[in-house]
Amino acid sequence: MTHYEASSWEKGLLVAGVDEAGRGPLAGPLVASAVILPPFTEPFLKGDSKKLSPREREEAFDRIKSVALAIGTAVVDPSLIDRVGIVEANRIAFQRALEDLKHPFHVVISDYLNLENYSCIPLVKGDEKSLSCACASIVAKVIRDRIMEHYHHFIPHYNFAKHKGYPTREHLLALQEYRESFIHRKSFSPIRNAPARTS
Repeated sequence: MTHYEASSWEKGLLVAGVDEAGRGPLAGPLVASAVILPPFTEPFLKGDSKKLSPREREEAFDRIKSVALAIGTAVVDPSLIDRVGIVEANRIAFQRALEDLKHPFHVVISDYLNLENYSCIPLVKGDEKSLSCACASIVAKVIRDRIMEHYHHFIPHYNFAKHKGYPTREHLLALQEYRESFIHRKSFSPIRNAPARTS
């Protein structure tokens, strides 16, 4: 998982991996993270980060914090997603996460998006191909899950603690009954296409 990092590390360059969590949900923020690992870090994650259990992700999160040279994060609220669209919101989140690193780096490995202001290697399914991206994916996912669990305490009838805002059957049924909350993305279908209230 360090094939894409290796060529930069061999030249004495630091690599920042950047990834996000939360493109697909109907509610909650988009969270991005950027992670700089020490050169020649040996892979320490077990497979696809998205297939880890919550406990495994938390354990990996702690390991990443202990290993990384720097970690940056960014949270983009639903209102911005509605205003600029999910792709541009994703780009903004990546940019903010990289700026939050507050540590020099030379190359960016991103999940899918090409970032024109950087020497960037965009990879499809980057979190499966790059250790730096995989670490960023885990950090973003853990932080976003914690945010959604926090919101669950204020608006428990959507059960965000379980589905984290993704369009599960339970979530869609809750939307039919309660309509959208203040953290729902109003530009996303089915919220955008929901029939108007008659009373």
